[in-house]
Amino acid sequence: MSSHEFPNWHLESLTAHAGVGYDPVYGAISTPVYQTVTYQHPGSELGPYDYSRTDNPTRHAAQEALNRLENGAGALLYTSGMAALTVLVQTLQQGDHVLITEDAYGGTYRIMVDVFSKFGVSASMVNTRDLNQVEEHLGPNTRLVIVETPSNPLLHVSPLRELADLVHSHQAELAVDNTFMTAVRQRPLELGADYAVYSATKYLAGHNDVLAGAIVCKTINQYRRLYDLTNATGSVLGPWDTWLLLRGLKTLAIRMDRQESNARSIARFLYAHDRVQAVYYPELAEDSIKTRHMSQASGYGAMLSFLLKEPDTYIALMDKLKVILPAVSLGGVESLITHPYNETHRELPEPMRRHLGIIPGLMRLSVGIEHIDDLLNDLSDALRS
Repeated sequence: MSSHEFPNWHLESLTAHAGVGYDPVYGAISTPVYQTVTYQHPGSELGPYDYSRTDNPTRHAAQEALNRLENGAGALLYTSGMAALTVLVQTLQQGDHVLITEDAYGGTYRIMVDVFSKFGVSASMVNTRDLNQVEEHLGPNTRLVIVETPSNPLLHVSPLRELADLVHSHQAELAVDNTFMTAVRQRPLELGADYAVYSATKYLAGHNDVLAGAIVCKTINQYRRLYDLTNATGSVLGPWDTWLLLRGLKTLAIRMDRQESNARSIARFLYAHDRVQAVYYPELAEDSIKTRHMSQASGYGAMLSFLLKEPDTYIALMDKLKVILPAVSLGGVESLITHPYNETHRELPEPMRRHLGIIPGLMRLSVGIEHIDDLLNDLSDALRS
C-alpha cells in the first residue's frame, strides 16, 4: 500500500490503521511478526523477500505506515535514532560539511565531533533560528543541515520553510529531527525538508520499551540512496521491535493529545511558581516565536523545560518526585524528568553548555498521560519541599 491509497484520511485514522492489510494469507488485522532471516523461493528466481537485512514483511508494513504519516517517498527503520542519523551522514563524502542546530541533542554533537570528524566530515553548531547566521555558515562544501525544532532542551523554534529555501539555494539538503513533534503535529517534508529523522524510541513507539530510529525521505532518489546504504551497512530494526513500534504507533495521535494537554497545564503552573525562574515551551514564548511555531505545526507538543531559581535544589526535586520519574529519554506514557546539564547534553563542552543556557538548574520534562491533578500535585509537593 502507498500513501496515495489514503488521500483523504486524517492522521488519527492513519495511525490507528498502521500495519493493517499486510497479511495476504489470513488477513490478520495485526501485522504478523515475521521472525525469519531468509525466505524460501522457487529455484528459478527470488521471491518478493530474500533476506531480512534487505527487507522483512513486518518492517515493510511499519515503514509504509510511517511513510503515509509523513506523505513521503519512502521510510526506513533502524536500531536507534543514532543509527538512523549515522546512515544519513554516511551519504556524505570526505571534505563535506554539516550544520547542526546549536542546542541539539548531545548525542548528535558527539557523533559528528567524536566520530565523523575522523573521516573528514566537519560540523558546525549554529543558531538555526537566525537565517543570517545560517547563511554565513553555509560554505561551498556544506551538504547537510540538521535542524531540531523545537530544539532539545530549550524548545527553540526554527523557521522550516525559510530554512529549506535557503539550504536548497546552496545545493545542500535539510534534515529535520522531528522526534519531539511527530507527524501528527509537524510534517517537515511538506514544509520543504528533505528528510524527517526520528528517534522512534520516543513518541512513535511511546512506551519506553523499544529502541528504534527512522528516516522518511522526500524523493524516491533520496530513498533509494539511503535504502542501498542501509542494506550495505545493516543497521535495520528487527521484527519484534518493529511489531512493538507498530503497536505503539496506533495510539500515537491520542497519546499526543493527552500528553500535550497535560504539558500545557504544567507549563502554565510552572510559569506562575515562585521557585521557577523561566519556562521553555512554545505556547509561552513571545508572540513572534509562538506565531512562527504555529505556522508550521498544529500543536505545542508535550516537552518543556524550566529553570529553577535555586540551581542546587535540582537533586532534591528529582528525589522528591513520585509520579514523575527521574530518567533520561522521553516521549513515553510515563512522565520523565531529566537534568540536561549533566545527563543528555554532558557531551557538549561546559563553556558551550553555559553559553546555550544549558546550565545547572535547567530541568527537562517529558509529560506523560497520567492524570493532570496527580502531575501538578507531584510537582507542587516537590518544589515546596
